This record gives sequence, structure tokens and C-alpha cells, in this order.
Amino acid sequence: MEEEVKLMKGNEAIAHAAIRYGVDGYFGYPITPQSEVLETLAAEKPWETTGMVVLQAESEVAAINMVYGGAASGKAVMTSSSSPGVSLKQEGISYIAAAELPALIVNVMRGGPGLGTIQPSQADYFQATKGGGHGDYHLIVLAPATVQEMADFVGLGMELAFKYRNPAMILADGVVGQMMEKVVLPPFRPRRTGEEVRQQCPWAATGRHGRKKHNVITSLELDSAAMEVNNLRLQETYRRISENEVRFKTYFTDDAEYLIVAFGSVARICLKAIEEARQKGVRVGLLRPITLWPFPTEEVARLSRQTKGILTVELNAGQMIEDVRLAVDGKVPVHHFGRMGGIVPNPNEVLEALKKYFPQTGL
Repeated sequence: MEEEVKLMKGNEAIAHAAIRYGVDGYFGYPITPQSEVLETLAAEKPWETTGMVVLQAESEVAAINMVYGGAASGKAVMTSSSSPGVSLKQEGISYIAAAELPALIVNVMRGGPGLGTIQPSQADYFQATKGGGHGDYHLIVLAPATVQEMADFVGLGMELAFKYRNPAMILADGVVGQMMEKVVLPPFRPRRTGEEVRQQCPWAATGRHGRKKHNVITSLELDSAAMEVNNLRLQETYRRISENEVRFKTYFTDDAEYLIVAFGSVARICLKAIEEARQKGVRVGLLRPITLWPFPTEEVARLSRQTKGILTVELNAGQMIEDVRLAVDGKVPVHHFGRMGGIVPNPNEVLEALKKYFPQTGL
């Protein structure tokens, strides 16, 4: 069977992938720069072909609580938004994590804080990786750098969410959401039948009618000792995720004397800067985290032992740099270069940052 190649935006790829991966329901609310997700789903009308529910809720808060309800019934459900909208969803995300439910959240980041700008940003790193809502919880966080990964991570995010009964997030900057590239769409997968849902998700709430067993899905626990047990169980899940699901890519790191760490669209800009640096005889490598949580701590630590310095490049004031510094533990200098307000740096700016922080390179 020939591959089906399409030219589309990253946001559009999310929508098409959701339909093809057999997602049962999407609940969202428009906000730039991710509105094409909902717009594409509305145009494709998957409720007529696959039975997928697509609903524009009255608010972001309503949308995430619809996701909570759908996930509690064992359905594959998702939502998408952008930075301020995801802020509004945080309470519901915390509830979903505490109830140990699988769900997929897409955040196509825009500049902040506040309403900020509709231009791209990576300033939601803390919110996504440190559990932006209340309590001790984690999301599985995937950071796409291409339109192809936008499509692929819908399936991967759902797979991981169900594997660990934990919400997953696709954390994309606005560049990846809006840019157009070729993408190979996945084949159509059939949605699960009701019986398959019951067999695969015995924990799901299916109601009392005709059932001997009635599961109650909640994040509420009034007994402190029992709540600590719940938290310990969650921490064990996070330990297993950290052991098994770290994902990253490296470029030119075998002989690198200096290392750049960057994710999303910025990693692509950095790769061009690295190629130019190597043409000048400076051996620079790139580590691109694909899972921002769990973070590739061990790989950063390993590479730091062969390098003279590390530069993180981000569309923010310096957030991922904290995880890099924790991994390095002071053994090599770690510096940050970033642009804010929706400004995207070019490769020359990255080279200038390398020159500034590591003048010994001779760039």
C-alpha cells in the first residue's frame, strides 16, 4: 500500500491523525495559534465516517471536564489549546492525573505571560513538565519538531497515556503548529467497540445498569492515610515512566566539544548553526529532548563528561536550562540563550551566543 503524503500545517496534522488513530472524542475551544485543530476536525466531519465526537465546548474549563468524563468511561479522548487556554485547564488536568486516567492534551504555545502575543513561544515548559496544576503529579510531555511528529505523537501520546493510565501532552511551539510540511498520515484504525473498551479498561466507569460492578472514578480522598497511598502509587507510576519512556535524538555528538540542548522548532535552527560552526572547525553537537518529561537527564550527564560547555537555546527566559543544570551538577558551565515575545532567533544569533559564552571556540 502506497504511503499517503499530504502537505499541511502541524495543527492540521494533529486533527487528521486524531481521526485516523481512532480517537473517540475531541473537546476544545478556539484560540490562536492552534485553532486549526478544531477547524480541521469540523471540516472533516469524522462523526459521519468514524463516529468520532467533535465538540466545541463553551469554555476551556468545560472542554477539559468533558475530557475527564470521556476518559473515565475508557474512551480515547483529547483536547487542544494554547498557553492561556491550557492555564484554564490546569485544575481539570490535575483531576485527570489524580484519577489515573488516560487522555491527550495538545498545547501549541504562544508568548506570555498573560494574554501575551499570538506569536510562538516555549515558555510553557515549566507548566507542562512541573505539573502546572496543584499536587504532586506529572504529565508525559512530548515535544515535536516537525509536522510529521505532530501527527505521529497523537498515536504515541495516546499509547503512553493508556499504558500508564496517565495524561500525556503534546507540547508544540507555535512555529511547528503553523508551518507547512509534507507528512505521511497513518492508516485508519478502527475505533474500539464497547466490549473492547470494557475488556481493555476494566477500571472504567460504565454505570450501574445491567452491571454487577460499578466503578467510581474520582480524585477525592478525605482520609489522609489513604491519600498518601494514592500519591505513593502515582510516584511509582512516574518512576516506571522515567525508567522506560525517555526519548531524545542526538546530532554530531560523537566528537562534540560543545553541546547545544534545544527542543521543538528551535532545535532545527540550532542544527543549522551547528553545521556552520563545524565548517569553521568548531565541534558542536545537539541533543534534542523528545520527552521533556521524563527528561533525558542521564544522556545530558553522559555528554557533559566529554564537553567543555553546554548552551540551552529556548523561546523563553530560561526554563529547560534548570533541568540541564541539574543533570550536569556543576561539572561544566551551562548557559542560556533565548528570545521572547514571539521572536524566533536565526542561526547566526545562536552562533553569536556560542561565541559570547565560549570565546575559546574562536567563532
